[in-house]
Amino acid sequence: MLKVIKSIREEIFGDEREFDSPHAPTVLELRDGNALAAWFGGRFEKDPDTAIWTARRINGVWEKPKKTVDVMNVAAWNPVLFRLNDDRIVLYYKIGAEIQKWHTEYVVSNDEAETWSDAYELVTGDIGGRGPVKNKPIYLSDNKTILAPASFEGDCWNAFADISEDNGESWEMSELVPLRRINPNERRIRDRVYNKHFCFGRGIIQPTFWEDKDGVINALFRSTSSRIFRSESYDKGRTWSLAYDTGLPNNNSGIDVAKLKDGALVLAYNPRENIPGMTKGSRTPIILSYSEDNGITWEELCVLENEDGAFAYPSIVCNSDNEIMVVYSANREKIIFWSIKVEH
Repeated sequence: MLKVIKSIREEIFGDEREFDSPHAPTVLELRDGNALAAWFGGRFEKDPDTAIWTARRINGVWEKPKKTVDVMNVAAWNPVLFRLNDDRIVLYYKIGAEIQKWHTEYVVSNDEAETWSDAYELVTGDIGGRGPVKNKPIYLSDNKTILAPASFEGDCWNAFADISEDNGESWEMSELVPLRRINPNERRIRDRVYNKHFCFGRGIIQPTFWEDKDGVINALFRSTSSRIFRSESYDKGRTWSLAYDTGLPNNNSGIDVAKLKDGALVLAYNPRENIPGMTKGSRTPIILSYSEDNGITWEELCVLENEDGAFAYPSIVCNSDNEIMVVYSANREKIIFWSIKVEH
């Protein structure tokens, strides 16, 4: 049984800030054990003034946020932090007026986020958003192959993996994750016998990945179907099994998974279904759950927030000292950080 032995909750910045509405944070552990966070912030989501902001937590104190990426008159979205195995930190993000037409760029830091490079385009000519869309990539056990959890959002939502075998210099798109979509308004479906392979509405997006002890790549997905969906890949992320309903509630909001050093999984999410007749639901509470059987069953670890409000888009990492770092947005006004120490 996993239990919390110590926890710290902090607001990364106060009311005096240079942006009105922060959202979609991401977190990374720095080499010295300190933390780095990033998020997008502006007047409101998709406003042309929305930029990517970063802040470091040094010796328990958050530095003043820095505007790290700002493209004039075009919105920035969904930053994702990732450390390459040559120790560089990469900050991926989306650029575009609309989600359907955004593209992915990135900047690189060689000095633990003190400074950042000029921006690069991830995939030349990209429209729709290649590479990580919300959650962190992972290295596979060969310590060479990178899988980036990716998705497209149009009339249909589709998830896939972007694969790099040259440390992020070039990317190959996997096959789309197979999914059976059902129109939730069709009468013949309303009276159906439950089938875990039915997904109501647009589909699945924003995967989060882990590799298990047998080398299988596992993915969980945000969905429009009131449930977290799952799929597996047996060929290093190139093809995927038919996605299926895990039974875990999902309110069409972001999720994220990380792995502790003993292999236990930790999942950050809102355990809420959609509002009846809609494809979205309340974004409270937000919790951590854990699994010791490769994500088959889950137990609640702790509740991060349970009051009225909107607590969403968590990002989570685990270090070798059994510390969990979590960030998420609170009412699109604050970014919350937790450091949680756990033990069996």
